Amino acid sequence: MSAQPGQQAHTYPTYLEGIDTFGQAWPHFDTLGATPVIGEGETAIADAGDKRAAYQTLLVADALRYLTLQITGAKASGHPGGFASSAEAVAALTLLGHKNLTTEVGHHAPGYYSAMFLDTSLEAMGIKTVKDMRARFRERHGLLGHLSGAIPGLLAPAGPLGQGQHFAMSGAYLHRDKLFPVTIGDGGMGEPYILSSFLHFITAYPDVTNFLPVLVWNGYSQEHHSMVSLFDNDGMQRYWHAHGFKRVILVDAKDYDDAMQHGAYVDSSLFSFGKRLEFAAAVLKGIDEAAKSALSGTPTAFIIKQLKGAGVHKTGAKAHNLYPADTLDAPHISSALERRALSPETWQLVRTLCVRAAGGPAAQVAVTESELKLAPINELPLKDFAVGEKAVPSTALGTLIAHVGKNDPNFVVTNADGNEASGMANINEALKIRHPSEDGLYHQKPEGQVYEPLNEDACAGFAAGLALFGGRSIWLSYESFAINGWPIFQTVAQAMAELRRKTPSAVCMFTAGALEQGRNGWTHQRPEIENYVAAQMKNGNTFALFPGDANMIQAAYEWALGSHNKSIAIFASKSPLPVYTTLAQARQAIRDGAIALYESAGTGEIDVVLAAAGDMILLPVFEAKDKLETEGKRVRIVAVANPRRLYRASDIAWDTVAEPDGAFMNDADFDRLFDARALLAVSGGPSATLEPVILRSRARRDVMCWKRGETTASPNEVMAFNGLTAGDIAERARGLLG
Repeated sequence: MSAQPGQQAHTYPTYLEGIDTFGQAWPHFDTLGATPVIGEGETAIADAGDKRAAYQTLLVADALRYLTLQITGAKASGHPGGFASSAEAVAALTLLGHKNLTTEVGHHAPGYYSAMFLDTSLEAMGIKTVKDMRARFRERHGLLGHLSGAIPGLLAPAGPLGQGQHFAMSGAYLHRDKLFPVTIGDGGMGEPYILSSFLHFITAYPDVTNFLPVLVWNGYSQEHHSMVSLFDNDGMQRYWHAHGFKRVILVDAKDYDDAMQHGAYVDSSLFSFGKRLEFAAAVLKGIDEAAKSALSGTPTAFIIKQLKGAGVHKTGAKAHNLYPADTLDAPHISSALERRALSPETWQLVRTLCVRAAGGPAAQVAVTESELKLAPINELPLKDFAVGEKAVPSTALGTLIAHVGKNDPNFVVTNADGNEASGMANINEALKIRHPSEDGLYHQKPEGQVYEPLNEDACAGFAAGLALFGGRSIWLSYESFAINGWPIFQTVAQAMAELRRKTPSAVCMFTAGALEQGRNGWTHQRPEIENYVAAQMKNGNTFALFPGDANMIQAAYEWALGSHNKSIAIFASKSPLPVYTTLAQARQAIRDGAIALYESAGTGEIDVVLAAAGDMILLPVFEAKDKLETEGKRVRIVAVANPRRLYRASDIAWDTVAEPDGAFMNDADFDRLFDARALLAVSGGPSATLEPVILRSRARRDVMCWKRGETTASPNEVMAFNGLTAGDIAERARGLLG
C-alpha cells in the first residue's frame, strides 16, 4: 500500500497489509523499545517495575486500540469504545503471560480479535493479514460480532451481560495452577448476579482463587451512563470487598491527568507522553500484584477506571457503536487512526511480544484449545425396573448422578431449589452439599460436590462453563424456575456447536413440572422452558428428552454422558409413576426418538395414536385409551422421548455443528409408529415439543397441551383446568374420528 499524503513511505511485513496509516516511532523507542522486554525463550515480563515493560505495555495497548478501530471502521459496524478503555489492562495481562482470558462483554469482541491477530492465533482460521481481518470481521465463517466458540485462542462466548464470570470460575476450578482473568464492563454491573455469583463461589470454594475480575469502569453503558457511574472510588472498592474480595486494586486514570479534563472519568490518551507512561506503569504493576495475589490464595479484583472510548474516535456512550456513516474515510475515524498510528518497527515489536507471551499463541496455549482428560466413571449402576411397578424417575436418575460424582472428583451438581424437594436426596447423601458449615443432618460438607447458590443463573452458568471447559457437570432445577438460567445454557450450546475440540455435553434435568405443582399455584406452573428448549432443537446440537418412566430416564442420562458438544435438557417427574418399558426398550426410545408403549389387541387399522411427551401425562393418556377401547376403537400409545430424532434431516442444522448427530427416524419407521386414522399429540407442557410428530404425520391430527397455571389440590385438578383429563383426551380423539 502507499503511504498517506505527507507521510514517509514505509516497508513492512506482509501481515501488516490492510493498515491504513503508519506513524513515526515514539520518543525513546531506540532505548525503551530497542529489544522486546520478553526475551526469546521467555514467557512473560520478568519485572513489572521495569520502565521498558511499561513502555512496551503502552505500545501494545495502542496497537490494540488501532486495530479495534481499523476493523470496525472497515465495516462501519461493531463496538470499539468499551474495549478501548480496557486496553492497558488487557495489554498488561497479555505481557504478564495470562492468556486464559475471558470477558463478560460481547461488545469488546473486536479488541480480543485484535489480540488474537497480534499473537498469530487467527492464522489458524486463515486470517494472516490486517486486510484479511478487515474482510472477515462480522462475516459468516469469520470474526463474529460477539465472541463465540469458533475463534482460536478465545476461551468462551460472550452474549447476554453477566455471564463471563462463570467461565472464569469454571476455568479456575478445573485448572488450579493458571490465572483466569475476566473483564467486566461497568455497564453490566446493573446485573446484580455478577457479584452475588462471585460471593457464593468464594464462600463455597475458598481454596479456588485463581480467577481475577477486571472491572472496566468507564462510566458508561451502551447508550447512557452506567448505573455505577456516581460511585466514588472508595464506594466501588467497598462494593467488591462486600462480595468476598479480600484485595481490590484500583488504578484511576484521573490521578495521572495533566490535560485538565473535566469529570471523574478521563481519557489517558490525552495525557502528556510522560503521564501516559506513568499510567501504563501503574496498570502493569497493579495487574501483576493482583495476579500474584489471586494465584496465592487471596480473592482479588482489579479495577481500571478510564473514560469509555479512550484513544479512539469518540468518548462516552457515543464511542460504543459504529453506524453506517462511521466509515474509514470519515474524518473522525481517519483522524483517530492517525493519532494511534504506529511505525512498522513498533508493530514488529508488538507482535514479537504477543507471540512470546505465555509461551506462544493463545490458539496453542489456552486451556480450551485441547481436550481435558476426564476421570473414568466405570459402568453405571443401571437398574432395570420391572414393567408395571412404580418408581420415581428423578430418584432413579439421582443414583446415576451420585455414581458419576463418586468416580469423577471434578464433577459438580448445581441446584438452586433443593435436590431433596425434587426426589433426589440420594445425590446430597452421596456427594454432599458444598457448604462451609459441616452438618450431617443436612448432608453438608466443605468438600461437597453439590453446588447450591439460590440463583439459577449461577447454577446454569457454573454447570455450562464446566462443560464448555471440558469437565462433567449437571444442572438440576425445578422446571418452573429454570428459565432464569437458560440464557447462558443457550450461549454455551451455540459455542459448543462451533468448537474445534470435543467437550462433554452440557446436561441439565428439570423436574417438578407444571402437573406436579398444584398447591403451589401458577408461580410454580411455568413449562415455558420446554418451549425455549424446543425452539433450539433446530440449531443442530440441542436435545430435549422426555423419558416416560424410571428406566427411560436412566437411558437418557446414559446417552447424555456419552455425548459431546451438545446441550441436553431432560424433563421428568419426582412422583412415583408406572414403569412402561424395560431398560432395553428405554434405550431404544432414546436412540430412535419414540417407542410404542401400548397397542390394542386385534387386527386391522389403528383408529387413533395417542402420542405423548412426558411421564405424568401418560396417566390420563392410558385412562383415555381404556375409554376408547370400550367403544371398540383400536389405540396405540407412543412415548415421544427424543423429539429431535423425529424431525426430518432437512428440518435441522445438524450438519453445521461440531460433533454432528445425523440420526433421524426414517419415514417407514415413523409411519409404523404414528400412522392411524387419527393422531392426537398430548403434552403436559407446551405443544412445541410435539412439532415433529404433527409436521410429519399424514393422519387427521390435533394437539392437546398446557394452557396456564392455577392453584389446585392435585395433579388431576391441574389437568382438568387445562383440559387434559382422560375424558378430555377421549373426547378430542372421538372428534378426530368423526
